[in-house]
Amino acid sequence: MFTEEIHQLLIEKFREESFADCFLVAIEQHGKQIGIFLDSDTGITFERCKAISRYLESHLDEKKWLGEDYVLEVSSAGIGRPLIFPRQFVKNVGRLLKVVRTDGGVQEGTIIQADDQKMTLEWTEERKENKKKIKETQRLEIPYEQIKEAKIQIKI
Repeated sequence: MFTEEIHQLLIEKFREESFADCFLVAIEQHGKQIGIFLDSDTGITFERCKAISRYLESHLDEKKWLGEDYVLEVSSAGIGRPLIFPRQFVKNVGRLLKVVRTDGGVQEGTIIQADDQKMTLEWTEERKENKKKIKETQRLEIPYEQIKEAKIQIKI
């Protein structure tokens, strides 16, 4: 399948200085429709997506991997997509996250720290002691290999 070729083309593009902090999150293909989902350490702009789309289209047109008629969509990974790579957790420090762990546990909290191996969530729990409400700050360090799915939550 040509998705590996697209991945290689993107690796080449990401060697350019103006795209050096970009990375591929996913390639999705449905027939002749291809979705390329990107992220970067500084944010994916419309201009970056447009430049990468034109770059890929020139190769797709030249190689005729999908023939003449295809749809190529290049966009940011978006808020609804799960975080996959450690650098995505680092970039989102300070944001609310819902984590489903591989052991089935679920936790929601703010990412307060993240590195290449793990991230730390923080949240506040309330409990009653006699007639008083007591708030306690909780923290949980989660190694990435123990995360089944992690999604940014929107505060309303």
